[in-house]
Amino acid sequence: MAGKYVISTARTILTLAVLGFSIPVMADNSGAQYDYAKVISVDPIRRFVTVRTPVRECWQEEERYVVERAAPGTAASTFLGAIIGGVVGNQFGSGSGNNAATAAGAMIGAAVGNSTAQRRYGYQSEEYSRPVERCETRTREHREERIDGYRVVYKYRGQKYATRMPYDPGRELRVRVDVRPAP
Repeated sequence: MAGKYVISTARTILTLAVLGFSIPVMADNSGAQYDYAKVISVDPIRRFVTVRTPVRECWQEEERYVVERAAPGTAASTFLGAIIGGVVGNQFGSGSGNNAATAAGAMIGAAVGNSTAQRRYGYQSEEYSRPVERCETRTREHREERIDGYRVVYKYRGQKYATRMPYDPGRELRVRVDVRPAP
């Protein structure tokens, strides 16, 4: 029975020893440790990009246009032709009040009178101008320098390391120290 007790006690001591030694190692591995390293150099990583910007440009122009009008004598000739044509049409309609012949005669007479006046007097042209705004969208291009990050060289415990960072860390860089058992 004493043998069983010794074996049982030995197991308990061995279990406690294993647990006692492994608990601090787990605590060290589970919590991250940090330290500071000295920054040796910081170089910006640059790239150039072409930026295109639409720009609406507007300006004023004078637009010219011509208006043609009948000469002053044209209206009187047209009216006189309509009267004469109406009288002749009324006569061809036998004077019995045939309105269709009178109307047709008036229209034909007006056309003849207008045509005659245009050949004689012609048209008057008047030139006008007015300001008009014209616009156009154009694309302007320019090159810009952009910083994509920083190449940082730092020294920790005598060893040099390099990394890429999105910002300039300054004189010191906070580093995570991770100690693990080697296989």
